[in-house]
Amino acid sequence: MGRILAIDYGRKRTGLAVTDILRITANPLLTIDTKDLMNWLTDYFTHEPVDEVVIGHPTQMNGQESESMNYIRPFMGNFKKQFPDKPITMYDERFTSVLAHQAMIAGGMKKKDRQNKAVVDKIAACIILEGYLDSIK
Repeated sequence: MGRILAIDYGRKRTGLAVTDILRITANPLLTIDTKDLMNWLTDYFTHEPVDEVVIGHPTQMNGQESESMNYIRPFMGNFKKQFPDKPITMYDERFTSVLAHQAMIAGGMKKKDRQNKAVVDKIAACIILEGYLDSIK
């Protein structure tokens, strides 16, 4: 059984999270410049068994897709071409940034550290992954 990798895709930065090999826990992995994402994924997939990828699905409060989908759709198309054997699933990402900030506050992180958007992005990816894991149990 391989890991599940979560992607919180952004125009500039992308947060990544991954499960353990048994798919029990979700762990923040890193935040990467989006322009480097496909190369990073290629390298990661050669070193780690990943069976599935989950990407945040940005929706507005009324349920309509946000304009971020204009950037995510092309990425997903490229992903499917480059990694046809890796299923990619969209999962609702509403409130993940808010939840990430709340988690950092609850964890006692200093205000200056909470302003680091790279940290927020990888925690948001972890929240997406935790929600997805809960939904498939």
